[in-house]
Amino acid sequence: MSELLFEKAGGIATITLNRPDSGNAFTTEMLAQWEQALRECIHDDAIRCVVLTGAGRIFCSGGDVKRMAANTAGGQQPWDRAKYLTDHVHRIPLTLMELDKPYLVAVNGAATGAGMDMALMGDLRFAAESARFAETYIKVGFVAGDGGAWMLPRLVGLPRALEMLWLGDFVSAAEAERIGLVNRTVPDDQLMAHTYSVAERLASGPTVGIRLMKRMVMQGLTSSFRDGLAFAASCVGVVSATEDHREATAAFAEKRKPVFRGK
Repeated sequence: MSELLFEKAGGIATITLNRPDSGNAFTTEMLAQWEQALRECIHDDAIRCVVLTGAGRIFCSGGDVKRMAANTAGGQQPWDRAKYLTDHVHRIPLTLMELDKPYLVAVNGAATGAGMDMALMGDLRFAAESARFAETYIKVGFVAGDGGAWMLPRLVGLPRALEMLWLGDFVSAAEAERIGLVNRTVPDDQLMAHTYSVAERLASGPTVGIRLMKRMVMQGLTSSFRDGLAFAASCVGVVSATEDHREATAAFAEKRKPVFRGK
């Protein structure tokens, strides 16, 4: 059985981490399949929104702790460990930096360590009521190796981020919503229906505008306000020439619902 499932339907691609008996912990094979799936999402214009979730009762437990222990006992050198991160684990966030389409994460259960970090990489995050979140690195004498120390303060603020990183305690789905870690918490049996309802809205929307809006927001995190305004002006020029913009303005004048084609 494949360690990662990849399906496409109706403009939506679904990536499912598929090692439920191992808490969907990463393997090198899973990470390679994950990157390949993301690259297909980047290049396939028929895909207009991407959904990530986990199989079974756990979203993702991150790295395989047993394998870490074996590597340490076997004398794995610091350079080898660092290289594994950069050559495999970090390929996911780096590839996501190239994805300007909506990336929704449906957290169906516990998200811990690097598994939580992978959840943080979503543009929007929805959590089942039974989901829990913890930066558990400290529990095994480790540090956040998959971007959590960079992403978490930007989502929940510095003091709360340090509390989660230093203590490694679990945060409930309800608390995660309260502090801005997830967009919304829904009953377990409604998680995927809710996620796909949002994905369908995005997939049927004006694709160019949606993609440019994501680029504008991401660039704004590292640029000045003046640069942001300049980029916005360029994006307005591009989007004003799209078929979807013409359709939207015509539909407004004709008092009907627009039908977007993603062009």
